[in-house]
Amino acid sequence: MMKVIIAGRPNTGKSTLFNALTGTRDALVHDRPGVTRDVISGVIRDTPYEIYDTAGLENAKSGIALDSTNMAVNAIQSADAILFVVDSRAGVCPMDIEWAKLIHRKSRAPILLLANKSESAKRVGDLHEFLKLGCGDAVMISAEHKRGFDAIYEFLDRVAADKNIKTTDNATESTADTRLKIAVLGQPNVGKSTFVNRVLGENRQIVMDAPGITRDTVKIPTRFYGRDIVIMDTAGLRRKSGVTDDVETLSALKALDSIDKSDVVILVVDATKNIENQALSIAARVYDAGKILCVALNKWDLVEPELRDEKLLKLKHQFTNSFHQIIKPMILAMSAETGTGVQNMFKRIYEQWDISTANVPTSLLNRIVEKLVAERQPPMSRLKRAMRIKFARQIGRHPMRILINVGGASDIPESYTRYLRRGIATALKWEHLPIVIEYEKSENPFD
Repeated sequence: MMKVIIAGRPNTGKSTLFNALTGTRDALVHDRPGVTRDVISGVIRDTPYEIYDTAGLENAKSGIALDSTNMAVNAIQSADAILFVVDSRAGVCPMDIEWAKLIHRKSRAPILLLANKSESAKRVGDLHEFLKLGCGDAVMISAEHKRGFDAIYEFLDRVAADKNIKTTDNATESTADTRLKIAVLGQPNVGKSTFVNRVLGENRQIVMDAPGITRDTVKIPTRFYGRDIVIMDTAGLRRKSGVTDDVETLSALKALDSIDKSDVVILVVDATKNIENQALSIAARVYDAGKILCVALNKWDLVEPELRDEKLLKLKHQFTNSFHQIIKPMILAMSAETGTGVQNMFKRIYEQWDISTANVPTSLLNRIVEKLVAERQPPMSRLKRAMRIKFARQIGRHPMRILINVGGASDIPESYTRYLRRGIATALKWEHLPIVIEYEKSENPFD
């Protein structure tokens, strides 16, 4: 796929343009400059062109701004085409000139200069002064109102033709549909970005000893341990009472939204600390969404060896007692810093995903249920009527959903549902998967 980079100084509307071109809200948009830190990727809608939103280019000597700028420069160096975004209202700034020189120096990719925020002709400055950037005539666009995009598509098609890049790629689209999507969630500073970098084998995500570094949900396609996956690094989630910044609020909402967009969630917790209710709250959201959950005990190498068995047992009890949907929580120790346990974790995740995609033969499911009923008869209802289980079948996956046809009693106690759930999960090796059991009442032909 052709790699298109959006570049420019902070607050020119790069993230708004990214969202408009991809037809998503993946990039965090805010009036405050410097909100984007990591490199966000997506596909331009109705095209095979891959597009990357980068942090605003800044003159920084250290810290997050320097790391963000370096990542943006690295992206520019690998570009097939560059969309250089400037602010038409502000006119040419010294920083625009400086970064235009850097882009010319670092890349030979074709550049399209976009004068954003041009929705009002009265507020647009002299476009001719943008010629001093050495990128040709500026194209007037409004990313917010999605105006002027035809020139962008024409430019990209022309670059693709010059580089002999296919403009249709059904194979890529098909592959994208089948890749396993894994979201990495957790509280701030537990090592999520370090873990993602370990999986990628490169320092793609900014890592610092401070909470709140990651803001966007960053989706990164990669191949790890024999499979094509999309791994999603997310912002740290804190209790609502501790969130006072609106950017952090938006980041948290995007992180929670990644649960619905994923197949598997890896919940990273700090093994050196006690698990907090916030982590259990995240787990509850994952189970309610019917996703596979893996709890990653990061920094396990820092836990005293004599305390490890007790800590692991305590955690398993916490999760088992907190969530009725799961029989046996998947809790695995690892170290993102050293890589210990990471491959084993993905091996276990892949195994559970393969199990979860299967449909159980109805005959097998009914034999399991019949055996469970024979070993423990259903209780009588409040009206002293016996419950008769007649038929069971699988009606859904993710979560695994079982529908049981019953006659007689309709008030089935939760304790008996838990018994059936545990028995079915054990027989089918579904212990790590969320399971929902539903009942339907048999129709009485004489009513």
